[in-house]
Amino acid sequence: MPETGLKLQLAERFREVNGDHPMTDADDAYVSAQFISLEELCAIQGSDSDAVRRLMLGQRLPIPGYLRSDGAEMVPADLFALADEAGGTDRLEAWFIAHWADPITGKAEWTAYLSGQYVCLHSVSPATIQRKDHLTTAISAAANQPHTGSVQWAERLQALIDELDALEPAFTGYDRLRFGGPTSRDTCIDGMRSRFPRP
Repeated sequence: MPETGLKLQLAERFREVNGDHPMTDADDAYVSAQFISLEELCAIQGSDSDAVRRLMLGQRLPIPGYLRSDGAEMVPADLFALADEAGGTDRLEAWFIAHWADPITGKAEWTAYLSGQYVCLHSVSPATIQRKDHLTTAISAAANQPHTGSVQWAERLQALIDELDALEPAFTGYDRLRFGGPTSRDTCIDGMRSRFPRP
């Protein structure tokens, strides 16, 4: 199949997953600063972009995190890192799922990983996914704890927020459209810092 056909198929898959939302100039600038185009990454890595698109369409690698306004498929610079660690794309799924004690949860996280929507992490791995889940749960629960307001509680909450802040990028307006509301940074970092200012 010619490259244009694969690129069109991938764009169609992307819109099935994310909906059809416009990218603004600010979105494009954010994405260009945070991600790399698939074509450029493949040129650097010596990979064939068509072959990578086939892996994405075959649910062996995650689809792009963003489609820029010019149609560029934007991916993380470390797109191939997990497959390399797993020993190849053939082994990636089993390797990935094995990081969860419950295989049903692991399979659900694998499906989420393939969606390309883990743009909420600077670097996506089973460890960072699990840590983000732990932190967002702990931060959300903290506001309802009985010792809310104590110095020890405040210091612990700020430490959790700081750790999540280091894991997550800034997000962009497009993300709030495709996710249908505020991002985890909005609720668990900026929102919590506003509600509970640092002592």
